[in-house]
Amino acid sequence: MAYSYRFAIWVFFLLSLSTFLCPSAATTRKLTALVKQQPLVLKYHKGPLLAGNVTVNLVWYGRFSPKQRSILVDFLQSLSSVHRRSPQPTVASWWHTIAGYTGKPCTVAVGNQILQESYSLGKTLTKEKLAVLAAKGWKGGKTTAVNVVLTDGDVAVEGFCMSRCGNHASSRGGSAYAWVGNPGKQCPGQCAWPFHQPIYGPQTPPLVSPNGDVGIDGMVINLATVLAGTVTNPFNNGYFQGPAGAGLEAVSACTGIFGKGAYPGYPGEVVLDKTTGASYNAVGIRGRKYLLPAMWDPKTSTCKTLV
Repeated sequence: MAYSYRFAIWVFFLLSLSTFLCPSAATTRKLTALVKQQPLVLKYHKGPLLAGNVTVNLVWYGRFSPKQRSILVDFLQSLSSVHRRSPQPTVASWWHTIAGYTGKPCTVAVGNQILQESYSLGKTLTKEKLAVLAAKGWKGGKTTAVNVVLTDGDVAVEGFCMSRCGNHASSRGGSAYAWVGNPGKQCPGQCAWPFHQPIYGPQTPPLVSPNGDVGIDGMVINLATVLAGTVTNPFNNGYFQGPAGAGLEAVSACTGIFGKGAYPGYPGEVVLDKTTGASYNAVGIRGRKYLLPAMWDPKTSTCKTLV
């Protein structure tokens, strides 16, 4: 039941260098001699979704600095924060699209945080070891929870940088869990684009990361992708298109799109911080800025961007 979403760049360029991954983007860039694509539709397979109040428990595997942890925790807490009269798009407004899947708002709260700085299972992790680590985040008391394992840049994970930047799955007991790795040292060109030069396709200049850490800002993109997939397709019978366990999901269906007008090698129109030169499209708590991927909107059957 494991799900490995495609790389943001690997899929984006290998599918085609002359058209968009997401059909909705075709409305922003007309190319001649192309057959009009059918709208992308994620089919609902009648399985349970994670709606209502969802607790995210974190297992930090490796030596993350306090600043790195705060960037990721602030992102999660921003998903359900209230920003009244915000002049810019917020992280919460990005997450609000999830309600179109679940039928009611889905709030996210950060629960247990377990530090595994001693590399208790070594620096090479298999899928089975990830499941063991994920179980450490569960302490009971919450019926709807997702345990997320976050691995540091010096931890090699099965499939990491080869076929995935993260994944979500479920245990035999029916608990949903996920994993996301830090690509800063191992594969920034695969799992931290557009903050690093891609290893495939057009070599456009990378964007400046909003929090000054290419690996962590790349993790935000991948965590957003995995978490949205976990909520809308926790047991491989929710919303997806394609084969179960390897299909396109809420965010992976819009791979490589961050703003309007996106095309291969270009993430789309985003906001530029005039002081730092960083690129972003959403503001979270404490004024922290993030770049979040487009999410497929079930109400419009399009890849919805914030800007």
